[in-house]
Amino acid sequence: MSNSSAGPPSKSKAGPSQSSETSFKRKRGVFQKDLQHMMYGFGDDPNPLPETVALVEDIVVEYVTDLAHKAQDTGSKRGKLSVEDFLYQIRKDMPKLNRCTELLNMQEELKQARKAFEVDEEKLASLE
Repeated sequence: MSNSSAGPPSKSKAGPSQSSETSFKRKRGVFQKDLQHMMYGFGDDPNPLPETVALVEDIVVEYVTDLAHKAQDTGSKRGKLSVEDFLYQIRKDMPKLNRCTELLNMQEELKQARKAFEVDEEKLASLE
């Protein structure tokens, strides 16, 4: 009797997890090489176990997806998603916020340098 009552709850637990896996369609292993190099850079073995890399990949993808969904919820109040929505979501994690700000500043500097380079190149072409 207890076996028959134990059967349906386990099936109901398996159902939602399977449906979430099927609704969560993505290619597995897309970031494996990058994660292996990052893990090695942080002190792991040069060739970490595939299971470890897969686990780290799942954690990273889940974190980024969750962050994107939260940023989208924040941005939907204004009607569009922006960089500030992501910065708002990580505002309490100062190392991440500082790194993102640094990368955004570098991106802007590179954009200005490319623009200046294109202008110089155009001037040189017009002189010839």
